[in-house]
Amino acid sequence: MIRKIAGLCAGWMMLAGMAMAQDNYEIQVYGSQTVNKGYTMVELHSNYTADGERTYKNDVLPTQHMLHETVEITHGFTPWFEVGCYFFNAIGDMNRTNYVGSHIRPRVRVPDSWQWPVGVSLSLEGGFQKRAYSEDDWSMEIRPIVDKQLGDLYLSFNPTFDKSFHGINKNQGFEFAPNFKAGYNVTKTIAPGIEYYGGWGALNNLPPFYRQEHQLFAAVDLNVSPVWEINAGFGWGLTSGTDDHIFKLILGRRFH
Repeated sequence: MIRKIAGLCAGWMMLAGMAMAQDNYEIQVYGSQTVNKGYTMVELHSNYTADGERTYKNDVLPTQHMLHETVEITHGFTPWFEVGCYFFNAIGDMNRTNYVGSHIRPRVRVPDSWQWPVGVSLSLEGGFQKRAYSEDDWSMEIRPIVDKQLGDLYLSFNPTFDKSFHGINKNQGFEFAPNFKAGYNVTKTIAPGIEYYGGWGALNNLPPFYRQEHQLFAAVDLNVSPVWEINAGFGWGLTSGTDDHIFKLILGRRFH
């Protein structure tokens, strides 16, 4: 069984010759847990950019006043292996409303039986986005995930690496795009926190800080039911090259 799954993952990686930072389509710091075996998680990611790019840049449509709606469907095949699919959509004036592209994301995690002191999983995501909405249409993302619950405090770190295979950045090396989350359970239902999303650039040639992408979000998780996932936040761009004033909402529902 393990050999079959490993072979399947390898095949997906080859197909993934195909996510730089996802251009505000899915703004989320991953936890290490995978969807339970036999369950399916359906999520809607809604992200609105109030202060973004106002003109075409490298033939990419402006993001000012753009609403991104992403449907994510993830199924758990084993207690430690899942596969997710994304369907990206953009809504905006000036003929910017369109289906943008899709990604596939297999993920494995360290089983609970190994009794590691932290949660660990590895996500491999690849796919296609239309060139009008992204500098790179085929790209891949490698996302290690490490998290830990310390009483009421939750910490998660995603040191993500992106690679373009077709587009403006295809000749660049892997780009470093770290994400971090810290949340605190003030009640059993409400857990406010902060989330950081970065796009530092190619590891072999990091650009100066002002040309990098850095976003900071004030966010909250609402644990209203075991079958629901609710996360909302408001984000600020910390550099001139980063979209600013972004509202995000994630609504997820588990089905068995």
